[in-house]
Amino acid sequence: MLIMDFKGKKIAVIGAGVEGLSSLEFFSKKEALLFILDQKNENEIKRDKLDRIKGLGAKIITGKNYLSSLSDFDIIVRSPGVRRDLPEIVRAEKRGAVVTSQTKLFFDLCPAKIIGVTGTKGKGTTSSLIYEILKQAGREVFLGGNIGKPPLDLIDELTKESIVVLELSSFQLIDLDKSPYIAVILMITSEHLDWHKSPDEYFKAKETIVKFQNENDSVVMNADFEQSKKIGDTSLAKKYYFSTKSKIGQGAFVDEDQIVSTIGSLQEVVKISDIKIPGEHNLQNVAAATLVAEILKIPVDAIRSAVRLYKGLPHRLELIAEKNGVPFYNDSASTNPETTIAAILAFKNPKILILGGSSKNSNFDNLGKAASNENVKAVILVGQEAIRIKQSLERANFKGQIVENVEEMQGVVGKAVSLANMGDVVILSPACASFDQYKNYIERGEKFKQAVREL
Repeated sequence: MLIMDFKGKKIAVIGAGVEGLSSLEFFSKKEALLFILDQKNENEIKRDKLDRIKGLGAKIITGKNYLSSLSDFDIIVRSPGVRRDLPEIVRAEKRGAVVTSQTKLFFDLCPAKIIGVTGTKGKGTTSSLIYEILKQAGREVFLGGNIGKPPLDLIDELTKESIVVLELSSFQLIDLDKSPYIAVILMITSEHLDWHKSPDEYFKAKETIVKFQNENDSVVMNADFEQSKKIGDTSLAKKYYFSTKSKIGQGAFVDEDQIVSTIGSLQEVVKISDIKIPGEHNLQNVAAATLVAEILKIPVDAIRSAVRLYKGLPHRLELIAEKNGVPFYNDSASTNPETTIAAILAFKNPKILILGGSSKNSNFDNLGKAASNENVKAVILVGQEAIRIKQSLERANFKGQIVENVEEMQGVVGKAVSLANMGDVVILSPACASFDQYKNYIERGEKFKQAVREL
């Protein structure tokens, strides 16, 4: 059990990102002795961030040996990108330090029911849609995790009547010892193999979302993905399934032009033509959100209304503009091959894809096959992974045009325009991280949007 009296405790927060600063804010109210540790040198941290850290009374330890003094602390709070098994963390724990994370702390302290959403693709969309449905129904609902606010920023506002929707990545799940009241498991394939040691470690991290559930809890899982169903079926909770491929006895599925629910009696929830977010994967996300709402006994009219109004999130198949009969979609948040395949499958029209970026050790062979089989007329390759993606396209006997050596976003968009005819679709869906050229996927997406709008 985590120490809950933090007064006078010497606390190390690892990582000076958004979540790290949020953790500092939380502990500053508890009269703890605060330190923030970051591998960047102090002169590489933005001035406003440094001012905020110092204003909270925290000391800063930075640079190459930033973890060397970890054994001196009572509590260590890791940020999501920091591996739990780093030698310095393991040594500190053996000497008596409590190792936790913001997500772990939140589960310990939260008085409200938690809906946790995980998956390789769709976490943000599904989490925000659940939030919008519950808000539409008048529930006291909060959105946090990777989307919305850092969880500890919410803690003072919560009561037993509140509901918290958390988007949970494998980084956040990997060392949890509690599971949410409702666990949502979307499509799961291998991901983040630049951080996880193996696909098996990634899957085991995801399993934590149901590992500690009991019979009073619920799990909502994607029946179309073997790994998702395998994880969900290990839960002791009540089980619900969703599918776009087959009819489900206890859950939700696509039936011709409708998403229908079979919780209680069969009922039509929403027409597919009323859903504004494109692609089969988004039908899965809507079905998952529908099930969560029905478990919480939200009226179907509120579900239907919220789904009809929902336009999706930035950088997730976001329609930017249509130029001369060619729509441009920003899917910069797509940082692995599986999510890019979902983007390809979302459109029947001829497609021009912008692919590439920094490495996550992904295998691009299935992406190559999808590009070869799903009406992709051209691929524009950028970034560090351009060569490996090209090799996968060639192995799949891709017949479309491959364009290389166009790196600046304006040039990339200009090339896409020159290749596109009326009725084609241009999609930035990189299948890679962004760190070779951009600060993050958001900056990459914003550069794309700017270049499109300047056409």
